[in-house]
Amino acid sequence: MACRIKKGDKVVIIAGADKSEEPREVLVVDEESDTVTVQGVNARWKHMRSSPQNPEGGRVQREFPIDISNVQLFSEKAGKGVRTRIEVVDGKKVRVGIPCGTKFD
Repeated sequence: MACRIKKGDKVVIIAGADKSEEPREVLVVDEESDTVTVQGVNARWKHMRSSPQNPEGGRVQREFPIDISNVQLFSEKAGKGVRTRIEVVDGKKVRVGIPCGTKFD
């Protein structure tokens, strides 16, 4: 399935415990499992074993992936998350916001 969310995009969380209208940045997109990791969302404590790079070990708070269906691209023009469609412009595929016509590429 073609992924409509890319690394570095600003997205809005539309479902789950971290639901908000505040735009956040996408850190990682995993197309194989259809998940995204978003900055500051779904943060959990990870217990780290001591290693040469981290001699003390301890607890680290880290973002974990959420399903891609729980995010929408944030449109500056609309001021909210929007659904997108793919259009071909000059031979290139471009993501376009459905209600506002914002081009994301």
